[in-house]
Amino acid sequence: MEDSFDFRLLNDFQRDFPLCPAPFAELAERLGIAERQILSRLEALRRAGKISRVGAVFAPKRIGASTLAAMAVPPARLAAVAAAVNRFPEVNHNYEREHRYNLWFVVTAASEGRLQAALGAIEQASGYPLLALPLLEEFHIDLGFSLSGNAEKRPAAVQAVPPAAPLGEAERRLVSVLQEGLPLFSRPFALIAERVGSSEEEVLGHIRRWQEEGAIKRFGVVVRHHELGYTANAMLVHAIADDRVSEIGRALAEEPAVTLCYRRPNHLPEWPYNLFCMIHGRERSEVEGTIAELRQRHGLADCAHDVLFSLTRFKQNGARYA
Repeated sequence: MEDSFDFRLLNDFQRDFPLCPAPFAELAERLGIAERQILSRLEALRRAGKISRVGAVFAPKRIGASTLAAMAVPPARLAAVAAAVNRFPEVNHNYEREHRYNLWFVVTAASEGRLQAALGAIEQASGYPLLALPLLEEFHIDLGFSLSGNAEKRPAAVQAVPPAAPLGEAERRLVSVLQEGLPLFSRPFALIAERVGSSEEEVLGHIRRWQEEGAIKRFGVVVRHHELGYTANAMLVHAIADDRVSEIGRALAEEPAVTLCYRRPNHLPEWPYNLFCMIHGRERSEVEGTIAELRQRHGLADCAHDVLFSLTRFKQNGARYA
């Protein structure tokens, strides 16, 4: 029973999370159990590392600024350089991947100026140059993770990434609290409102507006796929002609196996790839088979590509925009 209950918590409420004054009581009513059991299980799942938080997932570059970055680090220096990169609070994900560019991390900041300053400081601290690969177009960045393997996807649409709107002081304070996740208490939004000097109604209104505008991609349970058994994590990259990348990106984004799909700039000659997909599975062979099928089905056999499996997670936190 607990396994089934945990599955519903982890799978069904990554989205569809109630934005109301007492959301955990609403969840309890939907699941037919007591609110205290909901709170207890969420806390246990958080302590076990199966979820990182319950709360907002902000869209890349819609609030603040962000970029994916890569470094080519000698293997003997990788652990030390990863530790130096991890010391920056702007870095939220940091992975070793199978490639000459073997260190991959995400950097977020409150503004483009602060992002560029952080990138420069990271290069100086690490002693190695980095490739900055900011998001150019998003094809599928739902940022949820279906545990059933058969979740329906919305039709993918090419969406250019607009400049981030500047935040007012009250909004900045709210983002700084929301990025930590909801307090696991009966009235979490009231506690957040008290921290930011606002009202519960205003906090909920801001969150709903950010969702409608697309600044919040989803609001709900944020799972950690590795701890749930999805340990084969591959980044599939292709070099696609500029006049075809949107068409192919849209097609790949609609594939159930593709968990993320977006366009980023290439850096010739060292990095020729501009279309990125993420594919997760329980076994490496499963993911490799999926990639082969995708490339064949979409006529990509003649397109230069690479597959970068992740090896080591050096850091995995929520983004820090404020």
